[in-house]
Amino acid sequence: MKARGTAHKYGDNIDTDVIIPARYLTTFDPEELKLYCMEDIDADFVSRVRQGDILVGGKNFGCGSSREHATIAIKASGISCVIAESFARIFYRNAINIGLPIIESGAAVQSIQDGEIVEVDFDKGEITAGGKVFNVPAYPPFIQEIVESGGLLNRIGKQNEL
Repeated sequence: MKARGTAHKYGDNIDTDVIIPARYLTTFDPEELKLYCMEDIDADFVSRVRQGDILVGGKNFGCGSSREHATIAIKASGISCVIAESFARIFYRNAINIGLPIIESGAAVQSIQDGEIVEVDFDKGEITAGGKVFNVPAYPPFIQEIVESGGLLNRIGKQNEL
């Protein structure tokens, strides 16, 4: 499993209210949520992001409420992966549950520049950016299966078909 795209870089403590403002929480429709992703911190995000791009954050990315809207909005916007120094635990779990790959790497975050092309190889546990390679733990097979299935519920559905 791999991801490659342009980095959209933000700082520390990006909370779920910044990722998707509370005024848009009347829906779970991904197509609607993606229109407002990152609106309060970067009004141009939705017009710049392209399918496959990579979101980069600092410490405690996804802090705040436990709502799933934030991960849904990010994934629907076209982001293929989020790299951060650290994630709020509930955000981490919500991301995996919907099949949004996320990786913790302080060294990569410090090095990656906004607008730079970033490549992630989940099988090898490598992030490549700016000519540098950063080693991270590879995803365990069960998490890869969840992400590749498009989320936990899809994975469970596939298991039940067997």
